[in-house]
Amino acid sequence: MSDDDAEILAVARAGFLDEAQEMLRQFEQGLLVLESDPADSESLNSAFRAAHTIKGTAGMFGCDAVVSFTHEAETLLEALRANQRQLDDDVMGALLESRDQIEMLLGEVRSGESDPQVAASSAALAGRLRALLGKPALAEPPPATQAAIETKAETAADHGWHLSLRFLADALRNGLDPLSFIRYLRTLGKVTAIRTQTAAVPALDALDAEACYLGFEIRFESAASHAEIEQVFEFAADDSDIVILPPGSPPAAFEDLATQRCGSDAEARTALFDCWRAMGIQFEVRLEPLRTPEANKADEAPPVIPHIERRAPAAEGEVKRGGDRRSGVGERREGGRDRRAGDETRFVRVRADKLDKLIDLIGELVIAGSGAQMIAHQEGAEVLLEATQRVMDLVQETRDGTLALRMVPIGETFARFQRVVRDVSKQLGKEVELIVTGGDTELDKSMVDAIADPLMHLVRNSMDHGLETCEERLATGKSPSGRLALNAFHEAGAVVIEVSDDGRGLARERILRKAVERELVAEGQILSDHEVWQLIFQPGFSTAEQITDLSGRGVGMDVVKRSIESLRGTISLSSQVGQGTLTQIRLPLTLAMIDGFLTMVGGVNYVLPLAAVAECIDVPGECSSQDEARVSGTFNLRGEVLPWLDLARFYGVKPDLSRRRSVVVVRDGPTRVGLIVDRLMGEHQTVIKPLSSIFQHLKALAGSTILGSGEVALLLDVSGLFAAAIEGGQRARLIARPGSQATHQSAHLTSSVQGKSSA
Repeated sequence: MSDDDAEILAVARAGFLDEAQEMLRQFEQGLLVLESDPADSESLNSAFRAAHTIKGTAGMFGCDAVVSFTHEAETLLEALRANQRQLDDDVMGALLESRDQIEMLLGEVRSGESDPQVAASSAALAGRLRALLGKPALAEPPPATQAAIETKAETAADHGWHLSLRFLADALRNGLDPLSFIRYLRTLGKVTAIRTQTAAVPALDALDAEACYLGFEIRFESAASHAEIEQVFEFAADDSDIVILPPGSPPAAFEDLATQRCGSDAEARTALFDCWRAMGIQFEVRLEPLRTPEANKADEAPPVIPHIERRAPAAEGEVKRGGDRRSGVGERREGGRDRRAGDETRFVRVRADKLDKLIDLIGELVIAGSGAQMIAHQEGAEVLLEATQRVMDLVQETRDGTLALRMVPIGETFARFQRVVRDVSKQLGKEVELIVTGGDTELDKSMVDAIADPLMHLVRNSMDHGLETCEERLATGKSPSGRLALNAFHEAGAVVIEVSDDGRGLARERILRKAVERELVAEGQILSDHEVWQLIFQPGFSTAEQITDLSGRGVGMDVVKRSIESLRGTISLSSQVGQGTLTQIRLPLTLAMIDGFLTMVGGVNYVLPLAAVAECIDVPGECSSQDEARVSGTFNLRGEVLPWLDLARFYGVKPDLSRRRSVVVVRDGPTRVGLIVDRLMGEHQTVIKPLSSIFQHLKALAGSTILGSGEVALLLDVSGLFAAAIEGGQRARLIARPGSQATHQSAHLTSSVQGKSSA
């Protein structure tokens, strides 16, 4: 095999594994819907199609372990479809376990390593699936029995199935491997004879290296049905012509097949009959005169040839062409696979690393464009300014379009939790209803992947700690089934993800008592609800009275918070006793590029997310102070008291008091704060670069960017900035300095801000 062939095969194999994961999600989704609504035949059909697709593609790549195990699950699903078996907890449990087992087998295919334990679990679970149908477990036939089977096949070859297969010219171009179908056919029985038909192969100078000229005549011994044999070639339905003759077919059936393959070419017919005789088919046929449609009509009982629907007959040696799937043009078989006529004509699968590289290049283009625009402003040439502005407009459109390629609905992540809720609820003996809303909210693909584990922990926590048992809920007047909700929506340039339940809520006193025991707070210290809930995110903090398989070790919520903050996000809790708990996660739309607002503080460039900027105003009189120790305070903005923070003094930089300074009012959800800066530089397309580890100690910085001039600007994290000011002991000065006239106003503002943050 050449290097090019090996690369093509590797890419195709990777595509198969990716598609198999999608089919597993479809398989699981169909089963979960079916469990809640056993009469939903479409969900049953969806699960069956997913299993059949996995088995078929696995057979094409020679993944025999996947094929044999998936066949058992598919057989049980077929029994459900035919009403030969009723759906119950045992069947549902076995099918869901089958989904996990198939995933493990696919993992072996991906890694190229086999695990004896996986093989043993496959055999055990396959036995359970067969037992649910009342069938005995599979066993290897003894050598004598196998020999008898082979002898029978040799002596009774004329009683087996006969397959006449011709691949069309575009089969290879469309990614099909003819031999893979024959390998897969062997999973249903024994191929006793096969002859390759090469009559269509042209002379070397006329040969098209990408075209397929092959055909096969196959004798096949199997107990499989006609439909099962048809399904083997379902994936090649658009690129092949196949006729299937059942065991015991009369000579007339072969004569009709010869007419279809060879037309009126007597020499080709003779060669085909000789081929069949060499394969062990014994019969006498008349070569002259040829059978014609009129002759067939005259027969008293013309044979009926069962076969897969095929295109118009063509003489042996004529190369037939199928539709080119690459262009989406060509004839489609009625009732063919949906994926051939649907998604593949509208979607293109792209490797994630190639997309990341494209986004990096667009980022560099944005930086280079900013530099060109800056030079145009310095030159002051109107023609150059107009040209660079047009280029920047196109760059921005390209940037937005490229980033949109990375945006995916978060609903795919939400859908994974249906299985989690089902399994955990059964483990805990609770009834839980999962409600998902906002699944079409889009988020950067990298963030969707990163948020899955934190969400998993929050969902399991809600089910274990938050929701009560049926008896406890009935005793408090609630419905026996608990409600767990996942919701997502866009707000102020960010994505908000909510996990809520209608359970018992957080126990404030128990949390405080545990915090005092661990010396996290002082005895008698008064804390707001928001501050109490934040204690849950302390490492090792847990109020569970006993350790379970799900929770109780105090490991998790601190990891959840760190994971969210690593994505430049925030997490907050709110709860009411007896009514439930709401966990809210706020994330930026993307980690790659944003629209920013450029400012300067103490000679350093800072960028704020433009979506977080509410307005810019002159510095109010109550914010002006020559006291270098005064970092923060409050001011009156049209009747509303807002906190302010002097960024220069906050970062230990001497402010430039010789020029006019400004306040940038920014918002983080419902909370607003005024940031005092030295200069306003205007909007700026910001390509986010990660900060080096030596800058990790700096507070409330989300990253950096490069300006068109080549200077570095720091990206401010608004929510982190506000939180750092409060958590770092700045809260009293941020609201009002102790002993000032604004003390009463401060207490009210503290309560207001924290109340909004908890909402």
